[in-house]
Amino acid sequence: MAVRGDQTSKMSHIESFKRDVDEGLGAKNKHLPSRYFYDKRGDALFVEIMNTPEYYLSRAELEIWTDQSNRILENLQVNSHGVDVFELGAGDGTKTIELLKVLNGHSYDFKPIDISQNALDKLEDKIKATMPQVRVNGIRGEYFQALKEIQSDRKKIILFLGSNIGNLDPAQSEDFIGKLRSLLRTGDKLVIGFDLKKPKSVVLPAYDDSKGFTRDFNLNLLERINNELGGNFNLALFDHSPEYDEDTGVARSYLESKVDQKVYIKAIGKEYSFQKGEKIHTEISRKFTLEEIKRVASRQNLRIVETFFDSNRFFTDIIFEKEEQ
Repeated sequence: MAVRGDQTSKMSHIESFKRDVDEGLGAKNKHLPSRYFYDKRGDALFVEIMNTPEYYLSRAELEIWTDQSNRILENLQVNSHGVDVFELGAGDGTKTIELLKVLNGHSYDFKPIDISQNALDKLEDKIKATMPQVRVNGIRGEYFQALKEIQSDRKKIILFLGSNIGNLDPAQSEDFIGKLRSLLRTGDKLVIGFDLKKPKSVVLPAYDDSKGFTRDFNLNLLERINNELGGNFNLALFDHSPEYDEDTGVARSYLESKVDQKVYIKAIGKEYSFQKGEKIHTEISRKFTLEEIKRVASRQNLRIVETFFDSNRFFTDIIFEKEEQ
């Protein structure tokens, strides 16, 4: 697969990184975009997180795709003319491979989309090793940038799994679902994974695992600033500090300064001050109720074709199609 990145795009990445870091660390309530979690080390750490006993999300969704893939395929209504399968935020593709297995016998191309070229390369290697007959065309890009890539003359299946929708705030997520809907034609299907609301005792450990992989995943964002922008963050002077509100269903991740300190970032040419206890917001992960999902679907003129749950009802994958006007 050709890497969709030349020197120009690398420069563009650095300029975007500098802008986002300056904007986030210069704000009254400091924040950094979660998309910068994902470099080679970040990808590897996230795989470790998914394999921790506390991180129920991956196991729950994989159970759905492993145990119910034939029912999912039946409801996707793939026809003899073939299909293009697009996946936003594909990651390592473990769940998707379960669908691709049951698509054998149908004509299809798999088009994973991910911000991380490293993740795309590893996914392509994995699919080639296990399913060499599958045509893979990886697309590197952020979700909103990638929408223009979701074009096909054949039936489309668009996958947005892993509770990625929960990383967007309510306005962003509804706008994004509306944009996805605009790409659907009659017969096309959209599959979205939603993490369901549940007690704090279940949710919070998923973002604060006992082995510290989630801590290291968050701190890796500061390490990237050091490596790519010439920052002088001392990672030992920051704590990983997640929170979860059962009422709103919102989990938030923060990096908290242990001391009063100043950090200089050479590429930006600025120094940033941190007070002891001051936090940098790094990620949001929203949980949903079925009623909330149904209301969004109704507002966006999407019909729920079928709803799939894991055995604990921790997670749901829902197939949508466009309501005919």
